[in-house]
Amino acid sequence: MRPAMVHWWKHARHGSRCGSTYAGCAPGASMEGRDPRAVGEELQATFGGGGFGVRRPLRFLAFKLGLDESQVAELAKILDELKTERAQAAVDDRRAITAIAEAVSADSFDEAKAKSAASVRVKSSETLQNSVNRAMSRIHAILNPDQRAKLAYLIRTGALLV
Repeated sequence: MRPAMVHWWKHARHGSRCGSTYAGCAPGASMEGRDPRAVGEELQATFGGGGFGVRRPLRFLAFKLGLDESQVAELAKILDELKTERAQAAVDDRRAITAIAEAVSADSFDEAKAKSAASVRVKSSETLQNSVNRAMSRIHAILNPDQRAKLAYLIRTGALLV
């Protein structure tokens, strides 16, 4: 992120006025009266952040682990595949929630539909868990021992969630 963008982003997060002097703001636009956290979330979504996207974790890991270009390229592929798996798990979760809601809204509780929804959630969770394990195995393979130690430290301290 460029220094000017960091300045603008910090001001936007704190709810300051958004005038025409800041990049990306329409003349006369104002963030007054808006929750600063909501503004930050909007900005994060705009710039590809949120959850476990590819851009931010890739930059973070490349910086913290001192990755070379070939490692960054391979890590980008791994994180992209993991992002796709997590998106699919989110879709499955929404489908399961809808099925549970339909089971509850009927005149009598549809236990078969509720069990089916629960099994979809379990299967989706297992698939995601397997994907994360495969991703961690592939990441382990591309790192050297010093980088692995740094990655383990990031995981232990909670700076990186798995």
